[in-house]
Amino acid sequence: MTAAPANLSAVPAAAAAADALVELRDVSFGYSKDRLILSGINLTVPRGKLVAVMGGSGCGKTTILRLLCGQIRPSVGEVRVEGRSVAAMSREEIYAHRRRLGMLFQFGALFTDMTVHDNVAFPIREHTDLPEEVIRDLVLMKLNAVGLRGTANLKPSELSGGMARRVALARTIALDPQIALYDEPFAGLDPISLSVVGQMIRRLNDALGMTSILVTHDIMQSMKIVDYIYFISEGRVIAEGDVPSIRASHDPFVRQFVDGEPDGPVHFHYPAKPLAEDFA
Repeated sequence: MTAAPANLSAVPAAAAAADALVELRDVSFGYSKDRLILSGINLTVPRGKLVAVMGGSGCGKTTILRLLCGQIRPSVGEVRVEGRSVAAMSREEIYAHRRRLGMLFQFGALFTDMTVHDNVAFPIREHTDLPEEVIRDLVLMKLNAVGLRGTANLKPSELSGGMARRVALARTIALDPQIALYDEPFAGLDPISLSVVGQMIRRLNDALGMTSILVTHDIMQSMKIVDYIYFISEGRVIAEGDVPSIRASHDPFVRQFVDGEPDGPVHFHYPAKPLAEDFA
């Protein structure tokens, strides 16, 4: 799709840019020259806001998180955090930058051989020289924030899926990050756990003064908690807006995604030559 993205929000773009904490400017990325994953992405995340990045599988959502972490560098364009280019950071600066990030991995990614306490304590031990008694108190505070202080001595295998995701959320905020990154935090959760995790993400963002980027497929849960949504298709931002604008949108892509329609701009089949040619 080459059309300019539909900006559905009534909020002036200049106002958001003035307080931007995270910016992607004309960013393109591909692992090879023949196939770009991202193509000319422009994305702004204002300080203190919770922003969702949505789209089908393989559209480049998680790649944006990797660019923000400095794990990969853009082929073209610039990724900026607090006005600084992530790609231009030295090795030491990248490590310092990552300490200001909290990451909730898809499906939680807890260490199965560690207790809940040690999972949450892991980033604190790695990045600080705090004594164990202080680490213990911090861990209990984070677990209490997600309602799971009583699970400190359990192993991840003893938790339900929703509880494990909440422990992962406690680990994400263990170092009071400036920016929280969530990669499909609702995947595999039952409706009750999904709602609990969603509301916790919103409350923690506001209570801790974080800025959060939420990569997800779950449009309905996201619209309950986020401030702004970017839709990505084929590596491009094709629509964006605040929640009321998204709900009222008549854009074909947005409507297909919001309503879960099988037919529309997004096709089920990956581009390929006609099937008959493969069996000729």
